[in-house]
Amino acid sequence: MNDLIIDILEEKETKVELPENLVFGKIYSDHVFEMDYDEKKGGWYNAAIKKFSNISMHPASIALHYGQSIFEGLKAYKQVNGRIALFRPEKNVERLNRSAKRMCMPEVDADFVLRGLIELVKLNRAWIPTKPDHSLYIRPVMFATEPLLGVRASESYKLIIMTSPVGPYYPEGFKPVPILVTDKYVRAVRKGMGDAKTAGNYAAGMLAQKEAKKEGYSQVLWLDGIEQKFIEEVGAMNICIRFKDEVATPMLTGSILPGITRLSVIQLLKDWGYNITERLVSLEEVLKASENGTLVEMFGTGTAAVISSISKLKYYDKIIHFDEVNAGELATKLYDELTGIQFGRVEDRHGWITFVD
Repeated sequence: MNDLIIDILEEKETKVELPENLVFGKIYSDHVFEMDYDEKKGGWYNAAIKKFSNISMHPASIALHYGQSIFEGLKAYKQVNGRIALFRPEKNVERLNRSAKRMCMPEVDADFVLRGLIELVKLNRAWIPTKPDHSLYIRPVMFATEPLLGVRASESYKLIIMTSPVGPYYPEGFKPVPILVTDKYVRAVRKGMGDAKTAGNYAAGMLAQKEAKKEGYSQVLWLDGIEQKFIEEVGAMNICIRFKDEVATPMLTGSILPGITRLSVIQLLKDWGYNITERLVSLEEVLKASENGTLVEMFGTGTAAVISSISKLKYYDKIIHFDEVNAGELATKLYDELTGIQFGRVEDRHGWITFVD
């Protein structure tokens, strides 16, 4: 693999004026990390950080026809002391490689890509917003580029890492959100691609998401693809259910994305002495717990929203009501702890932070 090459803009320092209200994923920084893969050339090559620009693709590129496309999502934070921090970035690169393996795509040298990511954030540092709950979203994406109208794995790929200054994922900020449970569609099944962060998994959920929006719900809660009995995950986050004597999160059965925020929440709950379990949780169990008073709160976990408290959960004519104004007690505690670590307000006891400078 070639050494990292940095193509810098003519200006020594980029001047950035961000809008007052940042919509998630609409604005992009002026540099990207990019490298190519060719099986015939022996692997990854041509690594560079360059000026952001559109890319040219052959209309027969395998990614466009057969879905070989994976991605990741993480953030860079401007901490209270002015330092730039990443939250567990090595876990994102590990998951990128797991997704690549499942999608019959080449793995990357984790240390090399992490180094390129850090250099990219350094170069795009002026794009990191400083307002509360704002950050620089980082999106690595890998896709097949070989032009071939034949069903097989591509022999060539491109990896791009782009960055985007963002505000809160939900426009309402850290407020409870309504969730719709669906059994009309199936997103993923065990032994399928549900535990890979691949483009098709998200396309599979868009119709249900669109229908949920029409009913006034922010996200869809998916049930397992076989029995449609067990709770799995929300479209953009993992899920946690707080019962009276337990906090449960659906176990990783192969159809659930192994979230990095989820992993961190489990560790924090263990630190705090909660009875945290990873197990199968049926929708019926949750409905009954709501009826008998043992259901306390529900919340989602994910990089984009961090922690997202649920205001109400609807399944056909059954609606579980939580607080529609204030986030749940535990959700708030976790949000404050995680964002505190990320922004440097809380001690990083587990060594989760990687500093860029």
